[in-house]
Amino acid sequence: MSKPKTENGQYTSIHPTAIVEAGAQLDSNVVIGAYAYIGSNVSIGFNTIIHHHATVEGNTKMGSGNEVFPYAVVGGKTHDLKHQGGNPGLKIGDNNVFREYTTVHMATSDGDYTILGNDNVLLAYSHIAHDCRVGDHLIMSSHSALAGHVIVHDHVNIGWNVGVHQFCHLGRYCMIGACSKIVQSVLPYMLADGNPATVRTFNKVGLERAGFSPEQVELVRLIYQMLYRKGLNRSQALEALKEYEAPDPAIVKVVLDFVESSGRGLL
Repeated sequence: MSKPKTENGQYTSIHPTAIVEAGAQLDSNVVIGAYAYIGSNVSIGFNTIIHHHATVEGNTKMGSGNEVFPYAVVGGKTHDLKHQGGNPGLKIGDNNVFREYTTVHMATSDGDYTILGNDNVLLAYSHIAHDCRVGDHLIMSSHSALAGHVIVHDHVNIGWNVGVHQFCHLGRYCMIGACSKIVQSVLPYMLADGNPATVRTFNKVGLERAGFSPEQVELVRLIYQMLYRKGLNRSQALEALKEYEAPDPAIVKVVLDFVESSGRGLL
């Protein structure tokens, strides 16, 4: 591998068979593997690894500590037929993992960005489409896909072969069961499953693993029952939740705020 020295004395390693187009910006300690391709408008942050045969292209700005595995394509052109050219892009934070054959697309309109935060893990063959906004700590299982304009909040877990319809929102700490079809937004802390999916229960195991206290888990259980098991319509349930004097108001606020911006309506 070639090792161009950076100003701080560290090295960036580029395999001689890799293609790094003129104009690409590579920080120090970046490793580019055999037959990888880096486009001319790409910026890659410190300590990132691009494995052999991987592609990072388009107007893609990638932070530090990321890892792109073989045959993944990060920064591909949008599938949206409304694309009229210009310079849309993709912004990626730190410490994300893109496993084999994953694809992440740029936004559609000039000046817009698809956005991924930090510490996300996208398993093999998963896809994130144009104009999505993904927060932190997503685990997205193999063969799953987000359609355009989907918003994913922090700490979401998406099972194998899930399809999420465009403009849906996935609330923080929600869990989507394998092979589910998501056509409306999923409330925070809930577990959705099915084709089409419905909310089956609350994400008890996920909350416990995340360090929620027993009291907080019990509060989420009460919220789930209030919204889905007491025979109230949506307006009645939300009004009851607003009036409920919760021991942890922040958890209730997360749910109510999500409802206000839930895109395609709620499961």
